[in-house]
Amino acid sequence: VRLVESGGGSVQPGGSLRLSCTMSGITFFSRYDMGWYRQYPGKRRELVAGIRASADSPSYYAEAVKGRFTISRDNAKNTLDLQMKNLTAEGTATCYCNAAWNRDDRDLWGRGTQVTVSS
Repeated sequence: VRLVESGGGSVQPGGSLRLSCTMSGITFFSRYDMGWYRQYPGKRRELVAGIRASADSPSYYAEAVKGRFTISRDNAKNTLDLQMKNLTAEGTATCYCNAAWNRDDRDLWGRGTQVTVSS
């Protein structure tokens, strides 16, 4: 199983980036709850946005990103996206994609993609 993030980079404050995560090596991507986390140097990873396997469940957003970030998934393509708008310096972090399913006890993470917000 692999999760590969892409789309990171450098942007000025107020700018936008779109992160993508592609999951491969699994059959039932649609059954995984997916999330985007970010990690600051020396800190623990924190959940930024999450989207459930069930389409009936609302997505989760950390308070700091509500109204600016949008998480989405394409179960046909096994991809997870995070549209980030109006980025601030707080957005400078390594962002990771995570997948979780109660019938899969593996801890599934990508290697991360760096986001830098700086003028």
